[in-house]
Amino acid sequence: MRVKIGPYRSRWISYVHEKHMKKKYGYDWNDNHNFFENFLEKLEDAFQGLYNATVNKILDKRPGQKISVRIDNYDTWSMDHTLAPIIHPMLVQLSKTKHGSPWVDDEDVPEELRSTNAPPKENDYDIDSNHHLRWDWVMGEMIWAFEQKCRDDWEGDYYKYEDDPSATFGLKLVWEDREGSKAHQERMTNGFRLFGKYYEGLWD
Repeated sequence: MRVKIGPYRSRWISYVHEKHMKKKYGYDWNDNHNFFENFLEKLEDAFQGLYNATVNKILDKRPGQKISVRIDNYDTWSMDHTLAPIIHPMLVQLSKTKHGSPWVDDEDVPEELRSTNAPPKENDYDIDSNHHLRWDWVMGEMIWAFEQKCRDDWEGDYYKYEDDPSATFGLKLVWEDREGSKAHQERMTNGFRLFGKYYEGLWD
């Protein structure tokens, strides 16, 4: 496998209002701005209009993102293992740099993180206080699942063999935790399920 993916085509973006609002209110600001914040919003729009009429006109003419992918036949012998070492570090980086959270269904998280266990919202359009926590939990489960997939020997955590010349292949099973192994696999499977379900939420 050989993959080379270039950066996205960049544009000049005005963030003067957005930076102020995020610094003051976090990610959950509403439309009830004061005079200064209304001024910054208009200033941001003015700068963005200027950028779009000048610099971005030139930048938008550049080629899009360059992508080159070569797949070898052995890459698909065990495709789940081939992709795991790629997906895992991407998920780790995304968890550190993400700037928002998609909607996560209550049924996919522990009970204490569900919207029904969050304090009442002030407005219907507000997100509940567990909104970002739910996504953090889902990200953690996906990261853990792919980390385990990168381990070829995780099942070895749940059994132990000792040398025994009289046993088949010279090894004798002396300890096994079938329930622990089953729970481990079920958690991995759920992590992969969450990855598929929230695939389109993997953005920064």
